[in-house]
Amino acid sequence: MDLRSAVALSILPGISRARAAAVLKELREHSGNALTLEDVIAACAPDADVGHLAKAARASAAALLEAAPSAGIRAVPYTDEGYPPLLRAIRDPPPVLWVRGNPDALLRPAVAVVGSRAASPYALEVAARLSGELADRGLMVVSGLARGADAAAHRGCLRSAGVTVAVLGSGPDNIYPPEHGDLAVTICERGALVSELGPGAPPLPEHFPLRNRLISGISLAVVVVEASDKSGSLITARCALEQGRDVLAVPGSILSGRNRGSHALLKDGAKVVETADDILEGLGWPVAVEAPPGGAKSFRTDPLLERLALGEAYDIDALATIFGLPAPRLLARITEWEMQGRLVRMAGGRYGICPSVP
Repeated sequence: MDLRSAVALSILPGISRARAAAVLKELREHSGNALTLEDVIAACAPDADVGHLAKAARASAAALLEAAPSAGIRAVPYTDEGYPPLLRAIRDPPPVLWVRGNPDALLRPAVAVVGSRAASPYALEVAARLSGELADRGLMVVSGLARGADAAAHRGCLRSAGVTVAVLGSGPDNIYPPEHGDLAVTICERGALVSELGPGAPPLPEHFPLRNRLISGISLAVVVVEASDKSGSLITARCALEQGRDVLAVPGSILSGRNRGSHALLKDGAKVVETADDILEGLGWPVAVEAPPGGAKSFRTDPLLERLALGEAYDIDALATIFGLPAPRLLARITEWEMQGRLVRMAGGRYGICPSVP
């Protein structure tokens, strides 16, 4: 499917983006990349005038693609090597991501930090501190650019010279809330603004629950800083659980309803977070790695990596077969090994053992 058809698939009238994305992924698993836009429309809406709908959608898609460059926006289709591998593994990955800023940021290991829009001073401080600590440990911070905890997370990461990605419920050129325009510009300098909505798309209420699946989908884990029992952050946490991601939560005061949602997550088994090291431990990553004399890193032998041959290159499908891991867990481990310098990404999306690894 070409880029224009992929964009058209995401703007079909009467067919939700998530529905179209899920059908596309299911069909692709059986038919490969030879699918057409018409194939997906027919599967989503058998009674529709497929030809007419496809023609109209392609025309709208062409207009979006023409408008994107002048707004500094790039379209990254599902099949592009720059598409986030973790997001590609979810049930309904967007056919196209619209990215303003640095598209390479989407390939970095990331943790989502989310919370209440009406955040307490405590939550704002915690979101900023945790995000700064994650940046210090080389992790990207993902959030939603919303008022409150989300904005604090972005700012905390930026203060530590980290990379952060904001996932929007509008087009990347239509910043919401508008008072975060300057923050959005700063995010783009090192990270990116990301949306499944094209240039000019407005911030409609129905867009935000859908964008929450992208926040969790890009991330290895979701940290909920403060959430009432009706908080949108709980939607992100639910998406994370459905996608096989870790969910963690920061405990708060029991004297108000601000933390009922967070505490419900903790009662259901979410890991308690006080520092970024708690997050790394929750992911099963080493909190600290000591370097021996000479500066080379030393790691314990990994029984999975021992199955790979030095000098060989493996694609994702080969690694999944060798390790016997589902896609979310496999991609999380690959990210971990890349951060540790044990696995290197090669041309064509393949991976190999670093020669320096014992």
